[in-house]
Amino acid sequence: LLRQVYRQFGLGQIETVTGAAGGVKFLPTMVPDKALEYVENLCSRLSDPGRVLPGNFLYIQDILSQPDTLEVLGAIMAAPYYAQNPDFVLTEETMGIPFARALGVQLVIARRDHKAFEGSVVTINYISGAGGEMKTMSLAKRAVRPGQKALIVDDFTKDGGTVRGMVELMQEFDVTTVGVGVMVERRKEGAPRIYDDIRSLFVVSDAMDAQQGAVVRPAAWLSENN
Repeated sequence: LLRQVYRQFGLGQIETVTGAAGGVKFLPTMVPDKALEYVENLCSRLSDPGRVLPGNFLYIQDILSQPDTLEVLGAIMAAPYYAQNPDFVLTEETMGIPFARALGVQLVIARRDHKAFEGSVVTINYISGAGGEMKTMSLAKRAVRPGQKALIVDDFTKDGGTVRGMVELMQEFDVTTVGVGVMVERRKEGAPRIYDDIRSLFVVSDAMDAQQGAVVRPAAWLSENN
């Protein structure tokens, strides 16, 4: 009865898991047209000319620091991956928290500088950005297990360099990457990605200025769901 009511009003999915360790699992979702409307409203806010910072950057921190907003965006972005059943969310930023909460799985954070209290780590080098800058990324050996499935999440990407670094890090652990979700993607029209299989939420035009503002639009997959 509850499953039917939640589905009818677009409140989410209720799943039952059989067995001794089973139970009931709630997966938050949003009706596609409501999800698109919510993202479009945020796009209007992000397009404000006052958000363009010196150096041609877009200020988004106030949006990404509101718990209620992040909870909704996490549910919107996590919904396409429910069927993939990831074992954990891998991220370099705290942006992964609402994803992990929506999925009901562990959050794993890769670091650029590993901490002594994490024990032994696996460290890789990767190329970040079109400029070819070399960076490092580390993850504690105890954080994940071979054979698990990971959903990779990042708050911002321009060409997918950091994302590809996280995918390569998972390969070192013999972990399968089931998807990549990015909150904000800034793309130059026609420019290639270093890593292409990315599902973003907001797409920001590479051209912006303090007079005109930025062109921010919902990602195409949100419209396709309608």
